[in-house]
Amino acid sequence: MVLARLLEPSDFGLIAMLMVIVGIAEVFSDVGLGGALIQRSSVSPLHYSSVFYFNLFIASLLALITFFSAEVIADFYSNQLLTPLTQTISVLFIIKALSSVQAIRLKKQLNYGLLSKAGFVSSLLSGVVGISLAYSGLGVWALMVQIISQGVFFNIIIWRYAAWKPELIFSLQALRQLWGFGFRMFLSGLIDAIYRRLDFLIIGKIFSAATLGYYHRARQFNELVINYSSGSLMSVMFPILSKVQHDLPRFKNIVFKGFYILCFVTFLLLGGLYLNAEDLIVFLFSEKWLPSVGYLEILVLSGFGYPLSALLVNVLSSRGNSKAFLKLEIMKKSIASINLLNAVYFGIEVYLYGLIVTAALSVLLNVWFASKEIEVSMGRFIKPILLQMILAITSVLFTLEVISLIDVNVVLEFLIKSTIFCVLFTALNYVLKTKSYSEIYALIKERVGKCKSVEA
Repeated sequence: MVLARLLEPSDFGLIAMLMVIVGIAEVFSDVGLGGALIQRSSVSPLHYSSVFYFNLFIASLLALITFFSAEVIADFYSNQLLTPLTQTISVLFIIKALSSVQAIRLKKQLNYGLLSKAGFVSSLLSGVVGISLAYSGLGVWALMVQIISQGVFFNIIIWRYAAWKPELIFSLQALRQLWGFGFRMFLSGLIDAIYRRLDFLIIGKIFSAATLGYYHRARQFNELVINYSSGSLMSVMFPILSKVQHDLPRFKNIVFKGFYILCFVTFLLLGGLYLNAEDLIVFLFSEKWLPSVGYLEILVLSGFGYPLSALLVNVLSSRGNSKAFLKLEIMKKSIASINLLNAVYFGIEVYLYGLIVTAALSVLLNVWFASKEIEVSMGRFIKPILLQMILAITSVLFTLEVISLIDVNVVLEFLIKSTIFCVLFTALNYVLKTKSYSEIYALIKERVGKCKSVEA
């Protein structure tokens, strides 16, 4: 929020041009073997240490390639400012790899408390660093240093408290045992990382850095909401489902519980975000970011796709079916590739509307694969999606109709819109006795009961 007020949209656009590299760095932080370590029931210290050293080797190689490709990247975007930025961000490959195995072990142990604390503290400290540099007038370099320092701070915390250090042991045989599952997961992750950021590459190539900055702000804000609605659940679901992968009835029960809750939370948050897109952008980032509002409103309409798909693909990965996982990713990205042509020939807005169709088709493909994997009908997944979507749309339209009849200040309008939408959406779920509402209610009741027992 502070950096968005201190810096220009073009500064964020320059960083967005490099987001493809950042995304690939995330994937190469464990080269797909991290998922194999979680999914595999029996893992030895040899496996962990071998993966650590292999990851570090690959990361160092990619860092060198990126560093010496900086001028080529700058020439592609026709912006020589990117040369030193690319050379600097190349170190991110190594930074990510240094903490990848520690993070994987914590996830396997379901120790999300330490991961959350490390993420929060590193974000806070790097934010202070970035803001200080922005106040000093360093512009885009404030963002660059923030990105790098966040990784460094995270590594320091993880290495200090994760209770694991790599031993001086290495085995190719140990890597081979993980590679069958891990390689396909790595390819899937790499394909996803590239395709999720190809829009930055295309928009950055065709349009100005400022235009890309506006688009990046809208997408980043949309993803923030999506990640908070599903990110925590997804990161926990994979190790939990992996532990019960051979107990199909229990596996199904966990999947549908999570899916019903996710449908409710996703459409609740996206509906609220759609109603308040302009108010939030202006309040949080100032009026200079107003061009982002239109992009955000369209992005929200396709926002349901990612969280729902994330849970469904977990069904495949936790069951060890990496072959189906890779096949699914290739099919989805083939569809996404067609939509990218819209950005090239028709502009950003047409591309964004195309994302709605892409999201719907991707969810359908995920439902198809997940249904086959756990032997249930597709309708069991599709019904709660359509129901929550209809309830969210109905609540949004009613809220807009009500708010058009009154004339109040911006703050009061925000509160009224949010209250009406949330109450109506929840009330409709209650009246219809949806499974999503039942699971949410049961979850809240359970948490309240635990809090009372602790107090007693």
